[in-house]
Amino acid sequence: MLARGDVHDPGIGFITLTKVQVSADLQKARVFYTSLGDPTARIETARALDRATPYFRRQIGGRLRLRRVPDIEFRFDETIQHQDRIEQILRDLREEEAARAAPSDAAPAHAPRDDDSD
Repeated sequence: MLARGDVHDPGIGFITLTKVQVSADLQKARVFYTSLGDPTARIETARALDRATPYFRRQIGGRLRLRRVPDIEFRFDETIQHQDRIEQILRDLREEEAARAAPSDAAPAHAPRDDDSD
């Protein structure tokens, strides 16, 4: 429904659904998503998804043959940001290691000794 543009709320913007967890009794569905933008845009996207939730439930109820349509809960997926942060830390550590190793590699291969004078 999101990909086809069935939802016309401009607050939703560009989102990517990353995971859906459905309870064993099919009563609850958690939909995880990521979105582009700053924290303000993220808040607006969350509000827009909350506004659209009744529409999603009606559409799902009309398409699936279930006794009860699951409650839908949208949650921002923090794992992508955590992965990016970990990757940045690892890059920084590699750069620091390379910077520390570079001066020791620059030592001269053969330094004259005092007893080499002939």
